[in-house]
Amino acid sequence: MALSLSGERSLAAASPANPFVALARWIAKAQAARTRRVALSALLELDHARLSDLGISRHDVMAALAAPAHAGPTLNAARSRNART
Repeated sequence: MALSLSGERSLAAASPANPFVALARWIAKAQAARTRRVALSALLELDHARLSDLGISRHDVMAALAAPAHAGPTLNAARSRNART
């Protein structure tokens, strides 16, 4: 049996008791995901020269679209990789 500190909360205590709060959080996450998809789609509409100015390629944007949860780190890694060359 694991001992918990007095300041720690159990997982049950961390979940919202109000279903409206849970729904609002779900809607906020869905809106954030949609905003991320729209932004990545807008990047695909840019030409090669503009993407190169940003330090990314069309392949990098496609990789970010394939893993939307990791889009930021994917594009940041591509920018840092292209900055060194």
